[in-house]
Amino acid sequence: MLNKIYKLGRLTAVAGVLLMSAGTVAAQEVTLRYGHMHTPNSIAGMQAEWLAEAIAEKTNGEVAVDIFPNSQLGRLQELAEAVSTGSIAISHNTAGAIGSLYSPFAAFDTPYLYRDIDHLMAVMDVDSPVMQELNEGLVDASGVRLLYAFYFGTRHLTTDREVKAPDDLEGIKIRSIPFPIYMATVEGMGAVPVPVDWAEVPTALATGVVEGQENPVNVVVTSKLNEVQSHMMLTGHISAAQVIVMNDDTWQSLSPEHRNAITEAAAEVRERATAAMLEAEAEDFASLRAAGMNIVGPEEGLELEAFRTRVRDRIAEEFTAQYGELYEQIAAVN
Repeated sequence: MLNKIYKLGRLTAVAGVLLMSAGTVAAQEVTLRYGHMHTPNSIAGMQAEWLAEAIAEKTNGEVAVDIFPNSQLGRLQELAEAVSTGSIAISHNTAGAIGSLYSPFAAFDTPYLYRDIDHLMAVMDVDSPVMQELNEGLVDASGVRLLYAFYFGTRHLTTDREVKAPDDLEGIKIRSIPFPIYMATVEGMGAVPVPVDWAEVPTALATGVVEGQENPVNVVVTSKLNEVQSHMMLTGHISAAQVIVMNDDTWQSLSPEHRNAITEAAAEVRERATAAMLEAEAEDFASLRAAGMNIVGPEEGLELEAFRTRVRDRIAEEFTAQYGELYEQIAAVN
């Protein structure tokens, strides 16, 4: 079904490009729609604004980016597919979600995969050997290309109770991003994974549909999840980059000058957003503590190695055959 939608979307996008070219070649004025799921005050939301500002500046206003936050243009899967069909030009999403368009991308969100944040960002650099190859595959498979990726934070578990070991999560329903590698991660932690789109998470937590969730601390703060969750466990299970993708037909329709400008803007925003997220993490933990949220780490008795072992075993069971070679390539990146 997605292939049919994709082919129709490519035809629609190409037709739109031809009309635009016929009508506005002289002015070279282009408006790109950017849809995402985050709040405007989150770093993920702010970096979209930074990208729009940088593109406008570098193209002298010839390329404008209109931003639609808070899932206005669709949920996680819908946003990924909308970029593929060309109904929106740009979006950001988890690598796991982009894996629904081209499965190898999901491997980037494998838990406990990276040595540190520097390793993560080296792998996710659009010019890294691993990413160059996968970006070509993404374009061929879905008509979507990676523009850049920024550090989105390290994901931790939050619940309505104290948890110190995987056994404490037996029978507990934890919200999972509705993609396989996230479902397996939550299951590996000892919980019952319940797929819930991000737009529905606050309500699901408040009504008890799920009893916990997992996200970077900045998302917890900016979405005020501490108002419905009492504890955060520093499981640090996924160090993740948010990937910003663009419809390839739209990209190819732009002039070389505009493509160069967007590439420059992307590199600048990647660095700015990553630095902002790193700075915010320490401040966000402090704000959660000040608000009364209980932070549970190894010093408070969290059995981190037990979580790491259980999750790695669960991931190996389902994904090593599929991604084992890619994991080796990722490990080799310096």
